[in-house]
Amino acid sequence: MRILAVTTLYPNPFQPHKAPFNREQLRLLAERHAVAVISPIAWTDAMAARRRGYPTLATDRNLNRDGLSVEHPRYYFPPRILRAWYGHCYRASIRRAFRRAVERSRPDIVHAPFAFPDGWAAVRMAHAAGLPAVIQAHGTDVRRLDEFPGRRRRTVQALCEADGVIAVSQELADVIVRIGADPERIRVVYDGVDPDLFRPGSKEDARTTLGRDPHTRQLLYVGRLDPVKALDVLLDACRVLRDGEQEFEVNLVGEGPMRELLTAKARRLGLGDRIHFWGPLPLNQLPDWYRAADVFVLPSRSEGVPNVLLEALACRTPFVATRVGGVPEVAPPTLGQLVPPGDPIALAAALRIELTGSPRDPGLWPAPKHRATAVAEAAEFLQEVVTAHRARQAPAAPSFAGV
Repeated sequence: MRILAVTTLYPNPFQPHKAPFNREQLRLLAERHAVAVISPIAWTDAMAARRRGYPTLATDRNLNRDGLSVEHPRYYFPPRILRAWYGHCYRASIRRAFRRAVERSRPDIVHAPFAFPDGWAAVRMAHAAGLPAVIQAHGTDVRRLDEFPGRRRRTVQALCEADGVIAVSQELADVIVRIGADPERIRVVYDGVDPDLFRPGSKEDARTTLGRDPHTRQLLYVGRLDPVKALDVLLDACRVLRDGEQEFEVNLVGEGPMRELLTAKARRLGLGDRIHFWGPLPLNQLPDWYRAADVFVLPSRSEGVPNVLLEALACRTPFVATRVGGVPEVAPPTLGQLVPPGDPIALAAALRIELTGSPRDPGLWPAPKHRATAVAEAAEFLQEVVTAHRARQAPAAPSFAGV
């Protein structure tokens, strides 16, 4: 197949560690198929990068990453207002790049790993060019529609008009059906991990490598410092643990808009010496962090199926996570604790159980699903969509009348 991926969930020169799960998916797809990528960069991110001293991109904004041809058009939109129009802004921003990619690579299908605005624009442009389009829904793009009513109608429209939808959990697939999408066009594909990278190892060696205290219990969070991740609730739970004279440190790996607020809250709660911010890290550095941790914690208000939880389990690190989205589908109850979202008391109690409990029997840990297997399942679905599309219509040269 020839696949054109349209997504903001991809690294760029200003955000080199962005969306590593999607980068790996596209890299693995490209091992068996021809993949081209259009990955817009929000103008606000570009401006912030310029203030930090980053150089401007090359004039043609074309790069090569992992052997893939990637174009980074600038994505213009009005920040925090008129969200219903973000799809139109996205489409206008990538229109020229899309036309070039279709003319150059002659794709069989357009793949958009996010529902809105990426998926809405991709479906519109693909259909105008006579191509099928598949959206991959990750969770937040679908499960939080009531929080962003301005984008709800367009998201529903995209999911209902796409030729196929990949959902990362059965719970998410059920949500998509309830909003009106045809269940026959939905495929559940659980993600996996790279077992050569994420594997068990020595806790002592990992702590020595990272410079962590070998005698202090370590909590780990990996991901965006974003309101939906509820790290404010984690800090409240940490205060409860501290008041109960529990010794621990918390390592937060990632970046996001909540960093300053979380830093201030940690100081206000008297946790400044226990909460450590490490910023975003390359994928190949994460296994040592998982192995060094006593507990991986995911206090999110909303999730699809979080890759970071799969990675922690592959490294045999117990978890405490909230019972949201597809988390219960992939979180074995023998290997951790599930708690209600937004409840710092319950979160603290579950963390205390894990911090004071005995190590699990090695025989309890299941073999992780290989990410290449997940990508192969997704590719199989894309091929089915292409085959069905060809059966419905005679071949024709692409038209750009509506693009």
